[in-house]
Amino acid sequence: MVKILGIAGSLRAQSYNKQVLRVAMELAPEGCTIEPLELPDLPGFNQDKEKEPPAAVVELKRRVREADAVLFVTPEYNFSMPGVLKNAIDWVSRPPGDNAWPGRCAAVLGASMGILGTARAQAHLRQTLFAFDMPTVGHPEVLIAQVHKRFDASGALTDELTRKLIAQLLVNLVKLVRRQQSA
Repeated sequence: MVKILGIAGSLRAQSYNKQVLRVAMELAPEGCTIEPLELPDLPGFNQDKEKEPPAAVVELKRRVREADAVLFVTPEYNFSMPGVLKNAIDWVSRPPGDNAWPGRCAAVLGASMGILGTARAQAHLRQTLFAFDMPTVGHPEVLIAQVHKRFDASGALTDELTRKLIAQLLVNLVKLVRRQQSA
């Protein structure tokens, strides 16, 4: 069983990216599970405190280490990933010698109300994951533009193409994990 940790890069309760993560959980292919992670309210990363991190960071690192892969679902804020997501990534990667990211595969998708989806945020996030040597699914790119038009009032994703792209991204992530495990 491939264990995927799903991280939506938003704290907002009614976040579209959290809704997209729920859709991904419904579309998880056979042989995998996606466990959602609510980003904890973390203090800003401080190198002076990295050797004695807050309990929430310890728990976050434990959850990352237990996963075979991470599915990042990111909004785009000011042409990049949200600060709360980058902050969590930084905490999990520190201190040197205790980085929890390496060895996990990753996939990235995201949703925004704009017309570019989350192209710039995803590019920045992929660049960050590259620094951790995390094998990352390249295709399909799932850039959900004008997300507010793709969900109905009950929170159901109504766009069939978006559903197909999310499902294929997950299939590709599971394949990547299995290739890494057999290597």
